[in-house]
Amino acid sequence: MHRVKIHQGDITKLKVDVIVNAANYSLAIGNGVSGAIRRVAGDEFEHACLAIGHWPVGEIRVTPGFRLAANMVIHTVGPAWRGGEHREEQLLASCYHKAMNEAKKHQVKSIAFPAISCGASGYPTRRAVKVAIEEVNSALRKNPLLESVVFCCFDPVTTALYRNQIGK
Repeated sequence: MHRVKIHQGDITKLKVDVIVNAANYSLAIGNGVSGAIRRVAGDEFEHACLAIGHWPVGEIRVTPGFRLAANMVIHTVGPAWRGGEHREEQLLASCYHKAMNEAKKHQVKSIAFPAISCGASGYPTRRAVKVAIEEVNSALRKNPLLESVVFCCFDPVTTALYRNQIGK
């Protein structure tokens, strides 16, 4: 678990190779993580996002980081919580799984994740944290090149849930 870190703060300021954007399905301008990333990354990033178009929940798309400290952004659409009876857990797991596979494909050494689907999407944070950690740990066992995975949290409650879940 020494390759997994918990950070509370602004994901756009992290010095990692890749950050993950908790996007909506059309990469429309939004608030939260997506809005923060767009504000920092600049106009070129905005144009790259518009060129991607729509894609399904649980999938990923990739753009350069442009003005971000990270060289690349992996965009993923997490599920909105609808009571847990609509494959939400599988779709959320797919977000992490596919992002980690993309990181391996590009041989990155560090990646940062926000709390995908928490906040506006209404996914219960405790459940989302469990899925995130399980998927990341599984992927780390298959990717020795990845030196650091950062779970970047936006508030003290989410930070504490991640720390409690990984036993730190």
